[in-house]
Amino acid sequence: MEKMKINEVVVVEGYHDLAKLKAIYSNLDIYITNGSEISADKLSELKALNESRGLILLLDPDYQGERIRRVINDYVGPTKHAFMNKKDCISKNRKKVGIEHAKKDKIIKALSSFYTTKDDVYNKVEISDLYSLGLIGKPYSKALRLSLGEKLGIGLNNGKTMLNKINMFGITLEEINNILRK
Repeated sequence: MEKMKINEVVVVEGYHDLAKLKAIYSNLDIYITNGSEISADKLSELKALNESRGLILLLDPDYQGERIRRVINDYVGPTKHAFMNKKDCISKNRKKVGIEHAKKDKIIKALSSFYTTKDDVYNKVEISDLYSLGLIGKPYSKALRLSLGEKLGIGLNNGKTMLNKINMFGITLEEINNILRK
């Protein structure tokens, strides 16, 4: 049973992801990147789809998924980003990470709570803010970034990537402070 109608085209990495999503949303339009090598033709198609329908990037919560996300977003312009926690995408044998291993409720949650990239951010978070919050430069920084990333739904990131995502999605310093205080 479908929980909602998604008008945008959802971008995933492979056919197993497509099969998993189609089992949840039978009418969903899905574009497959076929892994990490995205050709110029695919990027052009994605740009046209983004302009006509919009895109939601739902990519694996690993290095390659993040790289694909960055390549697509840089080429096609502002898109919507759905994130899943890595722990929710681990295969039963604990050897693989991918959207196809996630449970239905986690996928529904990811596709109903996404971020939209913003071109112009007025309250930009600076690298010095991450230092002062302990998100970088401290022995506990990685654990703090993991906690913040999970609460924001953007996953584990190194300091630079977290800063880029925070600003790309227009997350304010006030929002970060509120989450860290909880």
